[in-house]
Amino acid sequence: MADYNLILGIIGMVLLLGAFALNLMKIMAQDSYVYILLNMFGGGISTYYAVTLHAVPFVILEAVWTGFAVYKLIQVVITAGRMGLPHG
Repeated sequence: MADYNLILGIIGMVLLLGAFALNLMKIMAQDSYVYILLNMFGGGISTYYAVTLHAVPFVILEAVWTGFAVYKLIQVVITAGRMGLPHG
């Protein structure tokens, strides 16, 4: 059976790469909730995986990635709230 941490690492990677690919193919906008959430959860899971590996450069990379996704989510929620529109 595969290592639990490895499975989590793969899930995080798939979320990040999926969001990236869908954005490049213009299927998903950078300011959509789904794109931001994929980056946030993918980055968070990848951060955890990097911590378990004691891979400091990747802990920093993924933590910053996650932080920017959280920042963007807050920004989009505030902007959508000001406009009174749902954001998809």
